[in-house]
This record gives sequence, structure tokens and C-alpha cells, in this order.
Amino acid sequence: MWVCDGWTGAITWAWTDHNDMAETDRTFYEYLVYVSENHSPLDFMLIADHIDKFFYGALLTIEITVLALLIGGVMAIPLAIARAYQHRWLNAPIFGFTYFFRGTPLLVQTYLVYYGLAQFDFVRESFLWNPILSSPWWCALITFSLNTAAYTTEFLRGAIANTAKGEIEAAQACGMSPASMMRRIILPSAFRRALPAYSNEVIFMLHSSVVLSTITLQDILGVGRWLNGRYYLAYEGFITAMLFYMVLVFLISKVFRLWEKRWLRHLQSRNPATPVPERA
Repeated sequence: MWVCDGWTGAITWAWTDHNDMAETDRTFYEYLVYVSENHSPLDFMLIADHIDKFFYGALLTIEITVLALLIGGVMAIPLAIARAYQHRWLNAPIFGFTYFFRGTPLLVQTYLVYYGLAQFDFVRESFLWNPILSSPWWCALITFSLNTAAYTTEFLRGAIANTAKGEIEAAQACGMSPASMMRRIILPSAFRRALPAYSNEVIFMLHSSVVLSTITLQDILGVGRWLNGRYYLAYEGFITAMLFYMVLVFLISKVFRLWEKRWLRHLQSRNPATPVPERA
């Protein structure tokens, strides 16, 4: 460090040297914070400080999505059977149910359940209000389950209706009853053939879970919106939420690809094509 008298340039050099020493005394964490706040287009250290909230949002998203898929899948099986066999009394109501939930946006359906039901006095005075209908978690689960049940019903209906006649005739020749044939032949075959289409439904439900943030639930997108609003950010929260969704979709696609290889193996060609010999 230079020392001199008066207002000279040596004082400037001494001040600069002091700053250099301060910068070299920074810890690695402080250096990352400095780079994140001043030289990076994305404040990654701020995201890292709140990454636990994103994991909580991911847990909530997975929880509601998985439960809705399970409940909707169980509901869709009898509905799809009734639709496939054109039941006289059940076909029309089931068609109306699937048409309503497939023909209207999930956001509107969620608003109707969460905000709309609260407008009726008999709903607020019923025994279902305090434990279920007043809770955004339960309202979201009910709406998501009904929505995915409508889509899954149509997937399974088409798969059941397109069951090979040879399989049905073979089951009848073995003396199977209609219930046993449905349980052992038709439904397992329909589940396998509907698997590729159902993977799209699972991904669709995961993407549709962003609706949760509109009814006060902190899902992945809800945490991203909170982060942007808390620190006046433009896109850090949204980019982080996007990365979380991409990772979840990758895992879902990987799982369904493994299931397809296992349960649709009989549809793959076992013997490679025999090469045609060239003419002399």
C-alpha cells in the first residue's frame, strides 16, 4: 500500500489495493452470492436458499396428482365397461359425465367446486362443509379425480371395444362366464393396450396441477409465483418451476417406457427380418 501526503494519486492506489484485499478475503459462498446478484442473469443463489419450498411444492403436486389418478382410475373401470357395452340406462348419463368434464377447462371446474359450492347455504350447513368442501386440498382432489376419471373412461372404453374377437371366442370356448372373461381376458388386455395413451393422461394431469396455485395451494408453480412476488423477480421462480416439471415428466416417461417394454413385449417382433439374398 502506498502512503503519501496530500491529495495525490497514491491515495487512490491505496484504496484500490484495500478493495482487492477485501475481495480476496471473501469466502466461496460470498463469492457465489456476489456473482449471482451482479453477474448472472439468473439469481441462482436466491433459488438455492428457497429450494426447500420448491421441494414442498413438488411433494404437494405429486400427492394430489397421484391420488387423483388412483381414484379416477378406479372410477373409470365400471364406467368404461358400461360405455363399451352400451348399457341401456347407464350409457347416456356416463356420456354426459365424460362430455362435461372433457368439454370444459379444469380451471373452470375447480372454481365451480371451490368457489361455486360455497354460495349455497345448504352446502355450508351440511356435514361435508367443514372437513371437506371448505378445504382447497379436498376440492382440488375431488375435481382432479372427476376430470381424470372422464378421460380414463374414454381410453378404456375404446380399448375394451377393440378387444380382438379371437380372444373373446377363445374365452367363451373355455367355458368362462362373462364376469370371469371380463376379469381375466378383456380388462388385462385393455389395460395393456391403453397404457401408451394413459401415459399422456398422467403427464396432462401433472401439467394441469398448476391450477392448484389459484386456490391458495402452494404447488410448484405457486412457490415460483411466491418467489417472484417476494423478491420482485421476473422469471427466476418460473424457470425453477419449469425445471421441476421437466424432471417429473422425464421420470414419468421413463417409468411408462419400462412398463410398455414389460407388458407389451408380445407385440414386439421377436425374430429379426430375414435379409433377402441379392441376385447374382
